[in-house]
Amino acid sequence: MAWTELCYEYDGSFNGLLCCIFDSYTRRETPVSIRTAEQGQLSLEPVHTVETVASHAKRITKSLQTRAPRALPLIQKAYLTCLPDKELYIYRLVQKLYREGPSFLKNPTDPVVYPLHTAVRHLAGELEKLRGFIRFSEFDGIYAAEIEPKNRVLPALRSHFCSRFADQPFLIYDRTPREILLYANGRWKISPLDSFTMARPGKTEAAY
Repeated sequence: MAWTELCYEYDGSFNGLLCCIFDSYTRRETPVSIRTAEQGQLSLEPVHTVETVASHAKRITKSLQTRAPRALPLIQKAYLTCLPDKELYIYRLVQKLYREGPSFLKNPTDPVVYPLHTAVRHLAGELEKLRGFIRFSEFDGIYAAEIEPKNRVLPALRSHFCSRFADQPFLIYDRTPREILLYANGRWKISPLDSFTMARPGKTEAAY
């Protein structure tokens, strides 16, 4: 029985992407593209809207952990990158993993692994720079910073800065995906935010 080819539309979350993989196998469909509704691409293929179901995402997570423990961290990091069509690359990696087993993951030049491996290396380099060079300004006891990286970095930077400012409220606004990391009293949250404007720096800060 041949698999149907069509476009998948999901909510843009990592669990939503895992649900795309789940639907593909349970519905016997091959997505030719995986996109969010906001991307608004036109397609000649029919579109399936994927519902994000926690239990479906959990089943794929367990399956990946069982088949190849090193695959899950790779796709989690790849999901944060700015690689065009990253969802489709991740889907194809999982598809090959289920079909052939995990041995190909050890080869970074494998045509399925290479685009994701390269994108993750770029993400790692950007994170290293941001950990050392994000400049904070103080506003009424809260430290704030704005960044505009190429990749989606706040989920990966969260642990570092929450440890660094363990006793200090802070926020980091990322202009690229338009989201903000908020931290206070040992609790953190990453939320979407369309716009954010910091106040002008004081004389001392400006001179520095």
